[in-house]
Amino acid sequence: QVQLVESGGGLVQAGGSLRLSCAASGRSIRDYAMGWFRQTPGKEREFVAIIPWDGVSTSYTDSVKGRFTISRDNAKNTVTLQMNSLKPEDTAVYLCATNLRRIRGVYGAETWGQGTQVTVSS
Repeated sequence: QVQLVESGGGLVQAGGSLRLSCAASGRSIRDYAMGWFRQTPGKEREFVAIIPWDGVSTSYTDSVKGRFTISRDNAKNTVTLQMNSLKPEDTAVYLCATNLRRIRGVYGAETWGQGTQVTVSS
């Protein structure tokens, strides 16, 4: 089955930028809607962004619109999340996921990476 490994997290000051990468192996992700979620201790996992298999119509949670951009390179089997104008409230573990589907207003996914830590200082 497909395995996902995230990278690119780190410590950044408010207003700064980070680019997260998700490398998939084991299977091609070309037919999957791919996306990013984030997790903070004590809170439920939050949907961040989705990109369909053809990369045409992306969608984002309201709090990151205009600041984050999701993209994919099916030839390289990778997904990227460019994060600009970061805020302390963006601090979380960011997880890549495959085969996103929205059921009754909530996104779920088939396979998850282990995540990469993003910490935004004020």
